[in-house]
Amino acid sequence: MCRRSSMKIAKCAAVLLSLGYTLNVVACTQQGARNLVGIAMPTKSSERWIKDGATMRELLENKGYQVDLQYGEDDIPTQKSQIENMITKGARVLVIAPIDASTLSSTLDNAAAAGVKVISYDRLLINTDAVSFYATFDNRKVGQLQAESLLEGLRQLRGEGPYNIELFAGSPDDTNSFYFYSGAMDVLQPLIDDQIIRIPSGQTAQAQIGTLRWDGAVAQARMDAILAANYSAGAVLDGVLSPYDGISRGIISALKAFGYQPGQNLPVVTGQDAESSSIKLIIRGEQYSTILKDTRELAAVAASMVDAVLKDTQPEINDTTTYHNNVKVVPSYLLEPYTVTRENYQELVIDSGYLEPRDIQ
Repeated sequence: MCRRSSMKIAKCAAVLLSLGYTLNVVACTQQGARNLVGIAMPTKSSERWIKDGATMRELLENKGYQVDLQYGEDDIPTQKSQIENMITKGARVLVIAPIDASTLSSTLDNAAAAGVKVISYDRLLINTDAVSFYATFDNRKVGQLQAESLLEGLRQLRGEGPYNIELFAGSPDDTNSFYFYSGAMDVLQPLIDDQIIRIPSGQTAQAQIGTLRWDGAVAQARMDAILAANYSAGAVLDGVLSPYDGISRGIISALKAFGYQPGQNLPVVTGQDAESSSIKLIIRGEQYSTILKDTRELAAVAASMVDAVLKDTQPEINDTTTYHNNVKVVPSYLLEPYTVTRENYQELVIDSGYLEPRDIQ
């Protein structure tokens, strides 16, 4: 009898130990879910998105949160699946820089119904009420700065004009593309009306000048076609409005293949994101300017928003009128962009620590 009782006691102890372990695992899992933040970035093909994701993950992990960071590699179904998986894992907050801002509405509506908060990151999520906050830069000002630097370069290198220029815009499925273009046209349209600026191709509509997925190869092919059709009979191209460094590099490749040469007659080309490859081109005099959007600051703003949401406090907001996503105005925090040229890249990009000296060697 004693032996049987001992065996029963041992079995009971084992069951209790097992149950205790199971409850511990459940508790840990629930605690992990309470602290889980999902970050969905669009691609690793641009160095800025790699930096954004890595910086935000580090900041959030330092605050004690678990982070699921995923890159969609410019594939819409992949990003949608990644976000749905984050929701299934129990993420309480999602930070999303969408590939296509209009394709996630139903997924995000389901997330909101489950109590998940959504923060739109640098690209505004549209057609959904699920977006709680938006962290971005003053994107209309980005376009204005691009146009102003284009004019500065034209006056410096081409005199007083008139000037022949061509226009490029970003991806049609990215709402930022329209803000950049609108800001640029704030500056350029009066000069177009006064015929100080001419656009020989006649291509000015967003549908004509957009560059799907911000793809440099797509931009290069379009620039090749524009040059062949409009500049083969002696017309000279003076400048190109480019909204992003990757697009700028494609444009510059087409210009050089057509016969334009740095230090001689290469057109003025703008850009955005202060990527290391384009800073090198600026130093060499092949790209005139880029726009620095310090993604370290943006990642810090987004991380602070996440922290506030999870602590049931109100994130810091400085704009409640600009960004309407077709459903509502999304409360936003806007950061300042800066123009980078050959004259100030050292101070803005290197001395600030945004890039290391070895990045541009």
